[in-house]
Amino acid sequence: MHWLYLAIAIGGEVLGTSFLKASEGFTKLWPSLITIVSYITAFYFLSLTLKTVPVGIAYAIWAGAGIVLIAAIGLTFLGQKLDLPALIGISLILAGVLVINLFSKTVAH
Repeated sequence: MHWLYLAIAIGGEVLGTSFLKASEGFTKLWPSLITIVSYITAFYFLSLTLKTVPVGIAYAIWAGAGIVLIAAIGLTFLGQKLDLPALIGISLILAGVLVINLFSKTVAH
């Protein structure tokens, strides 16, 4: 169940971050509300994840997956460009998340 909680936490963080720009400094009501509710959801489900997964591992997966997904959303939907160093860095973050999930004995299964 902790992986589902972590996935929901990641989804909430990604949704909230995606609407953060649209909130225009929290001056737009609906994007602001979506951002706030999404972050509350993200932190709530991250806290549930921490009952069984060590904080360093959970946060590394949460942050790493969020970075990769937000970069993909920016590239796909917001017309943001990524240069080669950015792509390499994001690839390394993704590789780190995969190494943790596939090979670490620290993660509770």
